[in-house]
This record gives sequence, structure tokens and C-alpha cells, in this order.
Amino acid sequence: MSEKDYDNRMHSAEHILNSVMDKMFFCGRAFSTHIEKKKSKCDYRVRKMITADEIREVERTVNEIIQLDVPVDTSFVTRAEAEARYFTGKLPADAGDNIRIVKIGNFDACPCIGPHVRSTGEIGRFYITTTDYNDNILRIRFKLEDN
Repeated sequence: MSEKDYDNRMHSAEHILNSVMDKMFFCGRAFSTHIEKKKSKCDYRVRKMITADEIREVERTVNEIIQLDVPVDTSFVTRAEAEARYFTGKLPADAGDNIRIVKIGNFDACPCIGPHVRSTGEIGRFYITTTDYNDNILRIRFKLEDN
């Protein structure tokens, strides 16, 4: 598998954001993402716009996990195991029989081909810059403090 050309800090932050959003709002991982070094966005299917207080809580929770400086590890599992344990809908058809799983401490684990930090402490401060809500889709735009 080849690695996507993502910024490792931003990509790792996206994994944490996805996990926080799913745990708080039961919306699953983002169905659409655009990850860049300067700013990124994730789209989630939700039933209603989340409040400003909830947005601040998402940002605070993501930063708490980052500050814990937990390890980011990778392992490989068979495709059958990946399909039984994880959402594999975004895996390319040619992903093969050995699927790479990225784990962020005990907080998040999912199939992924992109680059990541070695530990969350390398990510830096996470900021939600804007949000908008249309047709049951919540878009969250975010950036990281420069290192």
C-alpha cells in the first residue's frame, strides 16, 4: 500500500477528531475529508447543527488527547479481521489481504494508509476555525498551531 500525501500532524489530528465526533454524536467517521498542512475539513452526517458549546467541547477534547502524548502505532491484520472489526468502506479495492491499522493509544483505531506522528504530543494545538450545517451535513474546518 502506498501512503497518501498528507501532512502527518494534520492527518493524525483528523483521526482524533473523527473519534471524538463519533463518540460524542454517534455520527461515524467523516464521510468526506480534505487534509492539507495549513487547514483541513471533515464532513459528518448529523441530524442537527451542534451548538457553539458543543463545538468548544469537541475542540477541548481533541486537545486533551493530543496533550496526553499517547503513542500512535501501526499493525497489520487480515482483510477478514479488518472487515469484522473496523469500517472498511474507504479502503481501495486493491488494498490487498494485509490491512494496516493505525492506533492512537486506546482511543482510536482504524484502517489507514497515510502517514502519522509517532505520538500525539507532536501534533500541536488543534483549532476549529469554522463550522457550517446544510442538509444534515456538518462541515468542520480546522487547523493546527505552527510548530
